[in-house]
Amino acid sequence: MGSNLVCVRKEDDIAYVSLNRPDKYNALNYELFKQIDACIGSLKKDKTLRAVILFGEGQNFCSGLDVKSVNRTPFDAVKLLFKWLPGSANLAQRVSIGWRRLPVPVIAVLEGVCYGGGVQIALGADFRIAAPDCKLSIMEARWGLVPDMAGFVGLRELMPKDQVLMLTMTADILTAEQAKSFNLVTSVAADPMASATELAQRLLQTSPDANAAIKQSIQKSWSAPIRQLLRRESCYQVRLLAGKNRIIAAIRQTKDSQKEYKNRQSGW
Repeated sequence: MGSNLVCVRKEDDIAYVSLNRPDKYNALNYELFKQIDACIGSLKKDKTLRAVILFGEGQNFCSGLDVKSVNRTPFDAVKLLFKWLPGSANLAQRVSIGWRRLPVPVIAVLEGVCYGGGVQIALGADFRIAAPDCKLSIMEARWGLVPDMAGFVGLRELMPKDQVLMLTMTADILTAEQAKSFNLVTSVAADPMASATELAQRLLQTSPDANAAIKQSIQKSWSAPIRQLLRRESCYQVRLLAGKNRIIAAIRQTKDSQKEYKNRQSGW
């Protein structure tokens, strides 16, 4: 795929995925779009994966679309936007919505600038942890464009309609704390990578099958009719009860109960 514009390392079943164009503030050119999409596809096949931490090299998450790069090769813009069916995701949309479709929690670490397409990629994550000095903006309107990388999928879940209209129409630049007040980020942390790693480690303490079922239930049924959500809950619960990870969880639950009982006895 050419140079490594997306780097992946794995530790303790956690994949650390970085956007690697630091000299361009990790701006999105066509090759970076392709490599993010390919990375998501590869992670989806990894059965040992338990969590993903997504970040940008050079202490910037992503400055959005590399307009000059895309304009130099207009056919690349066509390939970004092309789709066989209107309701399917094109390449530009898959780099955001693809993270939502992974069966593991995805945590985005936001530092420096997070503009335009960078915000939309981050909206594909399940959690967004921002550094205090991070700047965020849904900036497409400045260039006469609409957010077209599936960002509206996340925005409609996180924010009231009038706030989404305001942020997308004004293209205002927000501080991390302002973004948190809009529910655009999950939390603000002095060391967002350490905070993301700590969260990932906590998620590793719970059942991967349960986490996958919870994520899929929420992602697929958040705005669905109640009957559909109830059906999905029941289907996933039956699968979990019959799965091997439920046995492991039951053993852990028994051990925790025994430990708590002993602690209480020793305190009597």
